[in-house]
Amino acid sequence: MDSTADGLVARVARELVPRADELTAEVERCLRREMPELWAHPDAMTVDNVAEHVIAGLSALRYGVAPGGIEAPSAGLERVRRVARHGIPVSTVLRAFRLAQGIILDHLLAEMPRCTDDAALISEAARSLIASATGYLDRASEQGVVAYEEERDRRLRWRLSMVNESSVRIGTTLDIARTTQELADFATEHFADLVTVDLLDSALGGAHEAPPDDPPSSPVLHRVAQRSAARPGPDAAPTPRLPHTFPPGSPQARALATGQPTRHRLDGDSRGPYAAAEPAGGGCAGAGGEGRGMTDRGGRGGSGGRAEGDVAGHAVDGGRGGGRPVHSTLVVPLRARGATLGVAQFCRDRDPDAFDDEDLLLAQEITARAAIAVDNARRYTHARATALTLQRSLLPRRTPRQSAVDVAFRYLPADAQGGVGGDWYDVIPLSGARVALVVGDVVGHGIHAAATMGRLRTAVRTLADIDLPPDELLTHLDDVVLRLAAEVEEDDAGDADDRDGKDDAGDEGAATAATDVAAVADATAVADAGGGDIGATCLYAVYDPVSRRCTLARAGHVLPAVVVRDGTVDILELPPGPPLGLGGLPFEAAEFELPEGSLLALYTDGLIEARDHDIGAGLARLRAALARPAPSLEATCDAVLEALLPATPPDDVALLLARTHALGATQVATWELEAEPAAVARARAYVTRQLAAWGLTELEFTAELVVSELVTNAIRYGRPPVRLRLIHDRTLICEVSDSGGTTPHLRRARGYDEGGRGLLLVAQLAEHWGTRRARQGKTVWAELHDSADLALPEAAAL
Repeated sequence: MDSTADGLVARVARELVPRADELTAEVERCLRREMPELWAHPDAMTVDNVAEHVIAGLSALRYGVAPGGIEAPSAGLERVRRVARHGIPVSTVLRAFRLAQGIILDHLLAEMPRCTDDAALISEAARSLIASATGYLDRASEQGVVAYEEERDRRLRWRLSMVNESSVRIGTTLDIARTTQELADFATEHFADLVTVDLLDSALGGAHEAPPDDPPSSPVLHRVAQRSAARPGPDAAPTPRLPHTFPPGSPQARALATGQPTRHRLDGDSRGPYAAAEPAGGGCAGAGGEGRGMTDRGGRGGSGGRAEGDVAGHAVDGGRGGGRPVHSTLVVPLRARGATLGVAQFCRDRDPDAFDDEDLLLAQEITARAAIAVDNARRYTHARATALTLQRSLLPRRTPRQSAVDVAFRYLPADAQGGVGGDWYDVIPLSGARVALVVGDVVGHGIHAAATMGRLRTAVRTLADIDLPPDELLTHLDDVVLRLAAEVEEDDAGDADDRDGKDDAGDEGAATAATDVAAVADATAVADAGGGDIGATCLYAVYDPVSRRCTLARAGHVLPAVVVRDGTVDILELPPGPPLGLGGLPFEAAEFELPEGSLLALYTDGLIEARDHDIGAGLARLRAALARPAPSLEATCDAVLEALLPATPPDDVALLLARTHALGATQVATWELEAEPAAVARARAYVTRQLAAWGLTELEFTAELVVSELVTNAIRYGRPPVRLRLIHDRTLICEVSDSGGTTPHLRRARGYDEGGRGLLLVAQLAEHWGTRRARQGKTVWAELHDSADLALPEAAAL
C-alpha cells in the first residue's frame, strides 16, 4: 500500500469512481437549486455535462495526472459556447464550476479518514488534493472563459456583419411590399426557417392615415411578406388576403400592444404542425392551444392562440405530408418614430437550435431598419400622392371651347425615384378668336415644385388675360419667379434663425433642433419637397386664326415642332431666352405663318431627354413619331409617348398638340373709318348689312349699340386711323382699333356728367369685353352671344 499523500489521494479517488453517478446527481441537484437559469437551456446544460467533469476529475486524481495535464471535456467547452449564445453571464459559469468543485472536494476529504488514521498523511493528502482541485478548476475556468469570450466575440462580429448587410439589402426601394419581402428573404437566408410580416391596415393606408402610437387590442392587419427556407422562390410570396386580426393575448397581439419583442420555445405536443404562413391572420408562432408549452424570455406563460386558418397544411418538406413542427419563434413589432406599423415573426423548425438572445437582438435590429424603411416608404407614398393630387388639380382637366385649334394633351408623372415634378400645360382663349398655348417646367420635384407650378400657371393666365405679347408676358413672369425666390429665401432665413434660437436655449433646445433637422432630412429623402432656389422654363405661343400667324417666345425651354399637311416636320427656330428666375435679360418673340391644318407640338424636356440618348436623338425620334399619320390627335399623343418614353419615365412629361384652323373671309369683315362723328352712323350701317349677310339679325340692335359706343370713344379719345372689325365665330366679336395709347376704363358716371356711360352700357350688353394693346395703338373689343337676351342697365345704374 502506497503510504504517500499522492497514493492516498489516488486511493480515495478510486473509491469514489463507482459512486460517480451519485456524485453527479448531487452536483445536478445543487446546480438546479442554486442556478436554475442554466437549466432553462437544455442545449447548454445537461446531466452529461456534469458527469463528464466528475469522471474527468476523479480519473485524473486516480492516476496522478498533474492539473496542467487534465484536459477539460470538449463537449463542455461547446456547452460553454452555447451558454454564451444564450447571453448567460460568464460569472454564472464560473460559479457553477466552484459549486461542483466544492461538492466533489467535500466527498474526497470525507473519504480520507476511512482509508487511514494517519493524521499527518491525511493533512498532507488534503493539501495535495486541494492544490490539484484548484489547478483543475483554474484550468477549466480559463478554458471556459476563453471559449465563452471567443463565442461572444464571434457572435458579436456575426451580428454586426448581419446588421451591416441588412442595411444594404433591406429598404433598397420606396416600395412597402418589396421592403418587407427583403426583410423576410434576408432573415431566412441567415438565421430563420420561416418569416412572416404583417402590417397594420392603417400603415398600408398611410397616404391619409397615420398608425396610432397605441394600436387597439385587436387591430386589423394584412400579410404583406413571407418566406420559407423549405420553399424558396417566387411561389413563397404571399397571395392577397383579406384583413385579419390576432387573438387578444397572443404573442403577436402583445407585441403590437406593448411594442416589446418576445422569444418563445414550443415543446411537446404544443408545437403543432409547420404552417407555411398562409393564414387569414395567424403566424408561425401559433400552436394549437392557448399557452400550452410556450414560454417567453421572461418565463411568463405565452399564448399560442392564433387567428382562424393559421394552419394552411403546407409542410416543410415541400408538401409530402407530416410537416416538421416549429419549435422556436421570435415575435418582433415593427416600430418607427414612435408608431407601431406591424409585427414580424421568425420561426425555426429545420434548425435544431432554439433562438437565443443574440438572435432576438439581431431580429430587433434588422426589423427596426425595415420599419424605418417602411415608414419612409409610407411617407414618400403620402408625399407623392399629395403632390400628384395637387399637380393634377392644378392642371386643366379639359380645355375651354374655342375655334382656333383642336388640342390634345398628356401629363405623365415621373417614376417613384424621380417623383412628381412641376411640368404644366395650358390652353387660354384670347380676344379676337385667338388662343394662347403654354407649356412650362418648374425645376425640382415634389410638393414644392407642384405648388410653384400652380402659382406660375395662375400668373400666366392673369398676364394672358390682359393680352400681353409673348415676350412681354415672359418678362413679367420672370419678375414673378424672382419674387417667389425671394420669398423662399426669406422663409429659409427665418427658419434658420428659429433653429439658431433653439440651439442657444440649452440642451433641451439643441435636442429639439436636432429633431427638426432630422424631420427635414426625412422629408427631403421621402418627397424632395424642400425649398431653395426657384427656376422654371416656359414656352408661350399665341395663334391668330384670322391671319394664321403664330407668335412664340421661350424662356429656356425646348424648341417646339410643327407638322404641315404634307407630313413635313420642322423644329421652329426661336430666339434663345434665359430660364425664368435669372432676371435682367430680355426675351424675344418670333412669328410664323402656319397653313391651316398644321400640327403644333409643345412639350417639356422630359419627352426628348434620357440617360441613354441626347437631345438630338430625342428630337429625331420625335420627328419620326409626329410624321406618322394617325386617325386623331389623341392617337398622335399616344403614339408619341409610346415611341419616346419608357413605361415609367425618369422625369415628368407634359405634351400639348394643337391642330390649327383658319377663319376665312366669309367670317371676318373689316372697315376703315374716318375720325369724324359721321363715321358712327356709317359704322352702324356696315354692321346691319354684315349681320344680315351672316344671318344674325337678332343681334342687330345690340351690336349697333356696342359698335356706336366703341367707335365714338375711338373718335373722341383716340387717334386715327380707326378700324372696325367683326368676327363671326362661336360668338360675334366687335373690335374697334385706333392708334391712341389711352386705355379706356369702366367708371360710374355722376348724375350731372354728360359722358362716362358708354363703357358701362357695353359691359352690360356684351358677354365679355376688354382692351388689348399693340405695338402701336390699342383695340377695344366686345363679344356678343347670339343666344343672349338683351338686358339694358337700369337708369339708376347709368
